[in-house]
Amino acid sequence: MPTFNVEEGYAALHSSFPTYKRRPIIGITGNYDGGKCTMLEGYYRSVLEAGGTPLIIPPFDDTDAMVSLLNRIDALIFSGGGDINPLYLGEEPLRELSSINPARDWHELMLVRLAANRQLPILGICRGMQVMTASLSGKLYQDIYKEASVTLKHSQDAERHIATHTVDIAPKSHLAQIFGKEKLFVNSFHHQAVKEVAPGFVVSALSPDGLIEAVESTQHKSMIGVQWHPECMILGGDRTMMPLFEWIVSEACSFGEARELHSHILTLDTHCDTPMKFDQQIRFDNRDSRILVDLHKMTEGCLDATIMVAYLRQLERDKASLDAAFAKADRLLNEIEEMVAQSADSVAIAYTPDDLYRLKGEGKRALMLGIENGYAIGDDARRIEYFRRRGVVYMTLCHNGDNDLCDSARGNQEHGGLSPLGRTVINEMNRVGMMVDLSHAAESSFYQAIEVSRTPIVCSHSSARALCDHPRNLTDEQLRVLAASGGVAQVCFYDGFLRKEGGATIDDAVRHIVHMVNVAGIDHVGIGTDFDGDGGVIGCADASEIISLTRKLRVAGFSEQDIEKLWGGNFLRVMRIVQTSATSKS
Repeated sequence: MPTFNVEEGYAALHSSFPTYKRRPIIGITGNYDGGKCTMLEGYYRSVLEAGGTPLIIPPFDDTDAMVSLLNRIDALIFSGGGDINPLYLGEEPLRELSSINPARDWHELMLVRLAANRQLPILGICRGMQVMTASLSGKLYQDIYKEASVTLKHSQDAERHIATHTVDIAPKSHLAQIFGKEKLFVNSFHHQAVKEVAPGFVVSALSPDGLIEAVESTQHKSMIGVQWHPECMILGGDRTMMPLFEWIVSEACSFGEARELHSHILTLDTHCDTPMKFDQQIRFDNRDSRILVDLHKMTEGCLDATIMVAYLRQLERDKASLDAAFAKADRLLNEIEEMVAQSADSVAIAYTPDDLYRLKGEGKRALMLGIENGYAIGDDARRIEYFRRRGVVYMTLCHNGDNDLCDSARGNQEHGGLSPLGRTVINEMNRVGMMVDLSHAAESSFYQAIEVSRTPIVCSHSSARALCDHPRNLTDEQLRVLAASGGVAQVCFYDGFLRKEGGATIDDAVRHIVHMVNVAGIDHVGIGTDFDGDGGVIGCADASEIISLTRKLRVAGFSEQDIEKLWGGNFLRVMRIVQTSATSKS
C-alpha cells in the first residue's frame, strides 16, 4: 500500500534528479463505449513495469492533433476491443459480426498509417493487430468460425488471465528472439482475425489449427502484432508475457533518443535525384508515392536537408548535344527553384552551411543545388562560374561514360584520367568555390583530381569496393588517400553498390559506413543516399525512414558526435573550406 506521504515522495524524486532520464511515452489507444473512454489496468500497468510512461489516447478525428500527438510520443500500443467495421475493408457485414465501434475504427486506422510513416514502434494487441493489418492493406476474417477452417475454440469463456491454448512461434522471427522460445501458452477470446498479412509483414506465430496469431514487419520497422492478450496474463501474475512490453519500451527508448538527436543536429543527405521525376508532374508539397523525397517524407524522417541534383545522362559530344546538355541542366535548376517557391513557407534553397543551420532554426527544410555530370558545361569551362552563381554547390565530373573532362568508372579510359579541359575545370571550380565530386569517376581520374585540386574533393554517393566489388565503389586505398587530402566519401544506398548479389538492406548500408569509417576515419565519411536515382534499400527506402538509419548507427556503436559528423558535418566542413577558399566570390 502507498504511504500517502506526498512530501516524502516529492523529496525522494528530487534527491535522485541528477540521474533522472526521461522514460519513453507509450501511447495506448483507449476503448470507447457510451461516450466514455476506458482502459483495462493490464495495459498501463505492464507499460509502467517495463519502464515506460503510459498515455491513454481517446478516439478523435482531428488529423492535425494526431500528428501533434505522434510528434510527442515514442511508441504506440493499439489495444483490444470490438469488431472492425467491414465497410472499411471493402466488404459487407456478415451475420456473425458483433458490435462495431466506428469512433475507434477511423481514428485508429488513420493513426496506424501516420505512425508507420514516422517509423514509430507499434505493438498491436488482438483488435490492435487487426487494425494494424487492415490499415496497411492486409485482409481480415470477419468471423473465423464462418470463414476459416478452425478447430480450436478461440473465443474462450475462461477468465482473461488464463492460458487457453498454445502458439508456435516462427524459429528465426523477431518474436522468437523476444521470448527466447518457439512455443507459448496464450489466452484467446476473439472471432475476428488476420486472414492475409499486410505487404511488408510476415506471420510470426500460428495456433495449432493454423490461424495467424502474430505478425511482424520484414522492413526493419519496429512493428509487431499479437492476437492474444498479454496484458491480462501479466495482471494475473503470468510473467512470461513481460518481454513483449519490455520490447516496445526498449524500441521507444531507441526511437525517442534518435528523434531527440535529430532535433539538435543538422541532417544532410548529399545526393538526391528527384528532378529525374519532374516529367511525371510530381508534387513535392504532397506525400507523393512516385518519389522518395518530398516535404512530408523529409519531415516524417527528420531529414533537414538534401542536395538535389540536375542529372544529365551521358550522350553525344557534338556541339549541338553539348549545348542541349547545358540548357537541360539550366532548366532543371530552374524547375527546382520553382518547386521550392511553391512551398516557400516550408522549404528554401540553401547556398552555404550557415544557410542550412539558419533554415533549421526557422523550422524549414532545405534544398541545395548540385549537378551530376560535367557534361552540363559541355566544353566551356566558363560555364562553371555561371552555375556557381546560380548556387550550385558541387558538380560530379562525369557519370556513366567518359566525357570531355575525364574518364568514368564505366567508360573506355579515353583520356587516361583527366583531360586537359578537366584540369582547367577543376582549377575553375576551386576558383569560384564549387566542390569537386568524384563519384562515378575512374580511379585514374580520382587520383589525378586530388593532385590537381587545391581544396579537398568529395564523393557524394559512393560505397566501399572491399564489401561490394563494383567499379563505382571506392577501394580502401582511395579512401585512405581521400582522407589524407581532407576529403569525404558519402555512402550510397543503391542496392547494387551495397551487395553484389542484390537484396541489400539498411544493415548493409551500416556495414559500409562502419567499414569506410574504419579505413578513412570518422571525419571523412557521410551519407548520400541517391534517393530517386535508384537509391533506397529495405529499412531505409525513402526520406521518411532516415531516422531508422540513425537508430541503427547508435546500435553500431557510433556516438552522438559521430552521427552528427556522418549526417552532414564532415561534408559541410569540406564545403566551408571550398567556399571560403574561393578567389572569386559568387
